Amino acid sequence: MSTTSDASTSGSSEPVLSSSSGGILPDFGDVAPIGCQGKVDIIFAISAEFTMEFAQPRLLAAFPEFVQALEEELSGFDLHVLVTDSSFWWSMDDCSLCQDAADCDPNGMPDLCGATIDECDFTLGAGETFSSEIGSSGRRCKLAGGHRYITREEPDLPAAFDCLARVGWGGASPLPFDSILAALDHPLIETGVVLNGPGGCNEGFLRDDALLLVVVIQDMYDQLSLGGPYQWTKALYAVKGGDEDAVFALVITTDVDLAPSLCFPGEPPVDAKNRLRLFGENYLKHGKVESICAPSYGKFFKETAAQVAALCDQFIPQ
Repeated sequence: MSTTSDASTSGSSEPVLSSSSGGILPDFGDVAPIGCQGKVDIIFAISAEFTMEFAQPRLLAAFPEFVQALEEELSGFDLHVLVTDSSFWWSMDDCSLCQDAADCDPNGMPDLCGATIDECDFTLGAGETFSSEIGSSGRRCKLAGGHRYITREEPDLPAAFDCLARVGWGGASPLPFDSILAALDHPLIETGVVLNGPGGCNEGFLRDDALLLVVVIQDMYDQLSLGGPYQWTKALYAVKGGDEDAVFALVITTDVDLAPSLCFPGEPPVDAKNRLRLFGENYLKHGKVESICAPSYGKFFKETAAQVAALCDQFIPQ
């Protein structure tokens, strides 16, 4: 970075730019412009455990506030929003759960109920567009552009997210970080599957010139994903070329390990460490961890939007 004296004695005829914080910005020459230009790639890992019935409506209620806050904070608002498939299988145990006759045969038999399913519906980390559990959308979410994630082409972003994020409850044990890293083509164990490349399930989701925001919503510990907080953090940084300021995470999880606890008021904290909390608070440079038992999540998302906007302002695309 050039100092003030460097700038004044360089002899350059180029104007000296000032950042919003008052510091002097360097001349990056042919490097891409500073800032994310409103581009944020957001990946949601939402648990479908049977205990999530209370939490998912709070997420859905908070999302419109999140979108509004991002619109206010970011100029050139341009989101990619993907909800990960956190398991390797698709099943609908009761065909009455299917909400659209065009998607399922009402006389079908479990486990497919006559639904038209493709390979991506069975792929860990692929964008979830057809959830099948109790309380889920129970239909194929049809998104603008034919992607498995939301883009700026979507005419009604909150409605599209409501369809994707309504994953239901009573499904397989979630693998949040296995699915997140798979979705970003950085699994801890190489699978040979490329989801973001041409023809991949998530083709075009991950952009080099966008910030990465990871949102995990799970009311239990993540004890099943491979690795741990250190490995998860390093993998996410690798996704963004090692730039620690290009990744932000919001983790909404149980606070059973804290005192006082919203989830278990009056109870002493458990000794077992929540790896999701360790990830968001101890390892990731820019992380935020909140209680899943809070009555509303709107504040969490508004604060996240402000913090993401601050990172966007100083972002230099790789």
